[in-house]
Amino acid sequence: MRLLVLAFKSMRQRRYAVALTVLTIALSVLLLLGVDRLRRQAHSSFASTVSGTDLIVGARSGPVNLLLYAIFHVGDATSNVSWQSYQEIAALPEVAWTVPISLGDSHRGFRVMGTTTAFFDRYRYGAGNRLGFAEGAPFGDLYDAVIGAQVARRLHYRLGQSIVIAHGFGGMRQMLHADKPFRVVGILAPTGTPVDGTVMVSLAGIEAIHVDWRSGMRLPGMQISAAQARTMNLTPTSITAFMVGLKSRLATFAVQRAVNDYTAEPLLAILPGVALDQLWNLVGAAENTLRAVSAMVVLVGLCGMLTALLTMLDERRREMAILRAVGAPAHAVFLLLLSESALLAIAGIVLGVALLYAMLAVVRGVVQERLGIMLTLSPPAPGEWLLMGAVLVMALLAGCLPAWIAYRRSLADGLRMRL
Repeated sequence: MRLLVLAFKSMRQRRYAVALTVLTIALSVLLLLGVDRLRRQAHSSFASTVSGTDLIVGARSGPVNLLLYAIFHVGDATSNVSWQSYQEIAALPEVAWTVPISLGDSHRGFRVMGTTTAFFDRYRYGAGNRLGFAEGAPFGDLYDAVIGAQVARRLHYRLGQSIVIAHGFGGMRQMLHADKPFRVVGILAPTGTPVDGTVMVSLAGIEAIHVDWRSGMRLPGMQISAAQARTMNLTPTSITAFMVGLKSRLATFAVQRAVNDYTAEPLLAILPGVALDQLWNLVGAAENTLRAVSAMVVLVGLCGMLTALLTMLDERRREMAILRAVGAPAHAVFLLLLSESALLAIAGIVLGVALLYAMLAVVRGVVQERLGIMLTLSPPAPGEWLLMGAVLVMALLAGCLPAWIAYRRSLADGLRMRL
């Protein structure tokens, strides 16, 4: 205890150099813990993009590809699912509910998704959170649209806004469904999921804008007005994919096998959680790279601490000699310098954690809104405690070098007059 007090007083005499060393360690710890927390909570947010859905069904391709285009709206489907197949699977006795999804159009760079009002009731994210409306309500008319929070923020849309959907993702004038505009009737609250960047309309609305289109092109000489489309049969012939909820989780694998063995057309049913884990494994290399970079920054910070201790050690030769002269044994000098290393590391860790929580409090809202990652102000996780312990141990190991040098120096070395 007396050594700690002496170490603290000695550090106070070199407060400026000590402050810079502590700041270096704190910034290193901030980056190390920040990357680890971002990695863990990105994984958590990623895995909770869709919850409460037992199966996702689409045309046969790969599990990751189906998950990407059906839930994350990345890429395109290799084929569609016929409406008849969808109805037959939805009618299975084990199936409690289904939500059809139709993709392929866009609005100013944002995906347009055709679905039913069941999407707003059945879609869950995070810990079973339901979709909420910041303004308005679900679509009720053929040409109603509901937009995500990101769409509303970036395009500055309000209720009643008229929007035009583009065929595909080119957005060229000749590909616009300008003759059948939609009206914004609802704006969803932020979710941190791909829903925030989606424009949602009814399946019938998707069919209405395509009644005079075939194979991605407008039929020559055929012009069906918005009013005329209302009178037509707008039952879809196919959809992109659909989500399935089962009456019992015990039936999951039986229904999955039934879909995968469906003879009318090649279909694929995936478990969202399993596919999410597969997708996360694909980005594991980038995750490990971030961790390696943050570890290297910590090493640089500790090297800075070691450099400062060695530099100050030469200036403190007389101080060490005086301690030896008044009766302090050599091992006490060793422990003194080791205590200083520990105090520097602990102060750096504490400051780094404080900076981390301050940064989280400032940027968590922006990160959730723009990146879809929900950063929490929860206490340090066991893994973070291990990282902080590792930093402390590495600091003590680094402090052993100047402590050993001081231990090895003789009493006369510090008292000798230098000419």
